[in-house]
Amino acid sequence: MTEPQAHLLVVDDDERIRGLLQKFLMRSGYLVTVARDAAQARRLLAGLEFDMIVLDVMMPGEDGIMLTRELRGRMAVPILLLTARGETQNRIEGLEAGADDYLVKPFEPKELLLRINAILRRVPQAQPAQQAPKVLHLGPVRYDMDRGELWRGTDLVRLTATEAALMRIFAAQPGQAISRDRLAGDLGRDEGGAQERAVDVQITRLRRKIEDDPKVPRYLQTVRGEGYLLQPD
Repeated sequence: MTEPQAHLLVVDDDERIRGLLQKFLMRSGYLVTVARDAAQARRLLAGLEFDMIVLDVMMPGEDGIMLTRELRGRMAVPILLLTARGETQNRIEGLEAGADDYLVKPFEPKELLLRINAILRRVPQAQPAQQAPKVLHLGPVRYDMDRGELWRGTDLVRLTATEAALMRIFAAQPGQAISRDRLAGDLGRDEGGAQERAVDVQITRLRRKIEDDPKVPRYLQTVRGEGYLLQPD
């Protein structure tokens, strides 16, 4: 398992579900802390560092999408949303808010574990420097391929785990179109229209961090009928 002692924060207002998820994930080798609502989650996040958040969408008061949007403004910790079946729009809203993935209830615990493992594998790890650093230049933005870091001038641009994974995929084949279907597969998502729509959402978010005008992308381009490509300077 990748990072067997990774620390997870599980946020769900259902005490029974919190307990079941905590026991299952701890048996699977993770450190697990639980919170009953967004307010308790904030208090925990203020004092502890987590490798990932598993967050229920439907909670009283501040829901999971609202919390995701606020957290994403100040941290890049991976977030997996748990959504009830039929909340298609909520799932898209969650991705647009900054979530890395979602899982529809009811779900098999094994699938949750597989998705957590897949997301954590996408989190960029620091790489030892090898010869000269490989850097792609995208106007005022540069991408350090060895470290998996995106910089704008002297400022490090925060990337979610999924955005970092996309950058690694594109940087490995600059100037080559990559299909939405392949991107969905490389990101650990099932094939299908809904998953390709999720890829589109992630591309839109990444463009906001790269492009001067995301609506007229120069570097992360759409190739009609083929997919997307990264075109560095």
